[in-house]
Amino acid sequence: MTPLKPYLIRSVYEWIVDNDLTPHLLVNANNNQGTLPTNYIEDGKIVLNLRPQAIQGLSLGNDVIEFNAKFSGKPMQIAASVNAVMAIYAKENGKGLVFDQENDGGDAPPPPEKQAPSKPSLRIVK
Repeated sequence: MTPLKPYLIRSVYEWIVDNDLTPHLLVNANNNQGTLPTNYIEDGKIVLNLRPQAIQGLSLGNDVIEFNAKFSGKPMQIAASVNAVMAIYAKENGKGLVFDQENDGGDAPPPPEKQAPSKPSLRIVK
């Protein structure tokens, strides 16, 4: 199955925009495989404003989130790995979704619990 995380990012993004709020993406810059504006990275993280009026060409893909934006007046193509996304939330009220960083990218189900073998139970039916 495809990973769940990109679908959650897309749905929360749409929910935030539908409510006329500003979607922000918190990205782990140390885990990112794409292109980020390095001057805006603090403590290995960056917050990206995904407000539709502030960006162009947004693509919320399964592996990469891409868009064009201006930073200090300079246009830049941004690419953030979905695995590096730590959270997507509304700037105005903080509502959104925070992702578990211990399990970044792995959408595998937990291993099945081991069950002790049970003794067969037989009954005499007359």
